[in-house]
Amino acid sequence: MKPTLVITVPVFLALLAGCTYTPTIEEADLEKSVQQTLTEKVGRTPDSIDCPGDLKGKVGTTMRCTLTADGTQLGLTVEVTGVVDEKVEYEVEVDQA
Repeated sequence: MKPTLVITVPVFLALLAGCTYTPTIEEADLEKSVQQTLTEKVGRTPDSIDCPGDLKGKVGTTMRCTLTADGTQLGLTVEVTGVVDEKVEYEVEVDQA
């Protein structure tokens, strides 16, 4: 059984002054962050990361994305694990196959 890669990533977001809102990581920022994190942890840069939209910074929120490397596509799951002030933390779990 192959090990599953799980990575925790903090992402800082700007707060809107005087407004109550749920922090959101924009799609392009999320894809870039996941790609950078995987590069640092695995030592190889994926060709691309594709997520279907913005990620709401609410604990427990998950999103399925696709990683492409060397012509192979793998699914991955991003799950928000914490939100403190301007910081959204999430884990990335890459599918085994």
